[in-house]
Amino acid sequence: MEVSGIIAEIDAQIAKLQQARALLSGAAGIVKKAGPGRPKGSANTKPRKRHKLSKEARKRIADAQKRRWAEHRKALAK
Repeated sequence: MEVSGIIAEIDAQIAKLQQARALLSGAAGIVKKAGPGRPKGSANTKPRKRHKLSKEARKRIADAQKRRWAEHRKALAK
């Protein structure tokens, strides 16, 4: 292949890369849409009511999870 042909191919590749770079840099300038949830100023914007667990309920949940992990460890030991 002649030197002029090689230079022409290199120039073509450079042009493709510059075009790809221009597309990518243009895409970076796009403003991101808002995330999930209601837009600001919409109706029903009062805060959600938090549910509180009693000490007994937390203890029941913790004990149940400890039993699950104990069963899991026992199954792994076999």
